[in-house]
Amino acid sequence: MSFVSRYRWRIGIGSFFAGMALVLAIGLQAFAAEALVQISSDPYTNRTSNHKTQVEPDTFAFGSTVVSTIQSGRFFDGGASNIGFATSTNGGATWTHGFLPSSTVFATPAGPYPRASDPSVAYDAKHNVWMISWLGIKSTSGPVDVLVSRSTDGGLTFGAPVVVNASGDFNDKNWTVCGTSTDGGLKWGAAKTNADSSCVIGGQPLVQPNGTVVVPIDDCFETAILSFRSTDGGKSWGGSVLAAQILNDGHPGKIRAPTLPSAEIDASGRVYVVWSDCRFQNRCAAPIGTNDLLLTSSADGLAWTLPQRIPIDPIGSNADNFIPGLAVDRSTSGSSAHLALAYYFYPNSTCGVGTCQLDVGFISSTNGGRTWSAAEQLAGPMQLAWLPLTTQGFMVGDYISTSIVPHASSAVPVFDIAFAPTPKMSCSNLSTGAPGQTCNEATFTTLEGMSQVTGGAQVAETAAAGTATPSNRQFGLTAPATAQ
Repeated sequence: MSFVSRYRWRIGIGSFFAGMALVLAIGLQAFAAEALVQISSDPYTNRTSNHKTQVEPDTFAFGSTVVSTIQSGRFFDGGASNIGFATSTNGGATWTHGFLPSSTVFATPAGPYPRASDPSVAYDAKHNVWMISWLGIKSTSGPVDVLVSRSTDGGLTFGAPVVVNASGDFNDKNWTVCGTSTDGGLKWGAAKTNADSSCVIGGQPLVQPNGTVVVPIDDCFETAILSFRSTDGGKSWGGSVLAAQILNDGHPGKIRAPTLPSAEIDASGRVYVVWSDCRFQNRCAAPIGTNDLLLTSSADGLAWTLPQRIPIDPIGSNADNFIPGLAVDRSTSGSSAHLALAYYFYPNSTCGVGTCQLDVGFISSTNGGRTWSAAEQLAGPMQLAWLPLTTQGFMVGDYISTSIVPHASSAVPVFDIAFAPTPKMSCSNLSTGAPGQTCNEATFTTLEGMSQVTGGAQVAETAAAGTATPSNRQFGLTAPATAQ
């Protein structure tokens, strides 16, 4: 399997105007329509990266425990000063937070890597081990290692990392799931590829009740959602099938927003995938940045439903929705599956660097995505210049995350929010990309019980069969049957 590194993409910027702290909540702030709880912030002070900044959170829930992990201290050209974590053992009512030890040179105790990136979190129920996987960046041109930091005390502290892959390659976009494990992530086998060695990025593996592992993933040009799977516990992998084409007309304001999938699974093993797409907006003939969030699902990772438009805004509203973070209540399934979705959006995409207003939204379904609640604003507006600048644009994260504690009536969305830096009005130097030291971007969730999974009467619209469907020959894929 080949990978395309997101660190190697470049944009022009010349035109741009293991300590622990036990807490009830770091802060409670009123922002837009919801009360927000700050669950982590950047403590680092090295002048080579942006501070105070946090980006790109992932979450996972098991029982009443929710663990989130994030980058802290974002560098302009890739990676962060360290990886942080925040843990709630009571469904999001209270949180603890800390930072991985022995990871980067800025960690306590210090580790070997100059930078870290791309954290994701999983749980091994058999061994009661929480695992945060992350990238150890030796240089911005590689090599990049994949590592796992383990917690054996319920996510309250994490130990020194275990090497997963130190092949000397530029490994990128790791993601972790745990179905079966012999030792709780202490030892890892050799890396394997899928049968057709497709060029891919941004996979999110999910384990079905029968043990089949399904991996929804982008092709390396982010023009299609693919899927491949293993039926023998990861010993071998099948070829890629096409789940859906991606049609995305970009986003104004030079925001960093790759079209990566967000994927989750219900109790029956049905896999749900959400991404940003413009096909319903006058077949992508509308102005730049008019993207919806679409949903497809599959019972087996081979046959996928036709894409459905999640009804966040009316068609033609000129809104732009991107960077989704999907949650599915794993105690629900099928026509009664509970879905919750957090995302970033521009309410008006006719904007630029100095005028775009960035918000965080939330929407839910209680019938497997057939109908949805009215969308609500969780946070914002933010100005783009408040965010750290990277080689790919202003950054809140290539992904965010939402989790639902099983049987809970509300979700736990986790996202990063920026406020105006002081004394300057921009986080980074907009002309040179030089890091700022007075940024104000931290990690938040909503107050417990605020993000209710209510569903509603807003009907999802299904794309017509054959609409915006690429030739499988274009990607060298096996064509799937269409699921109903």
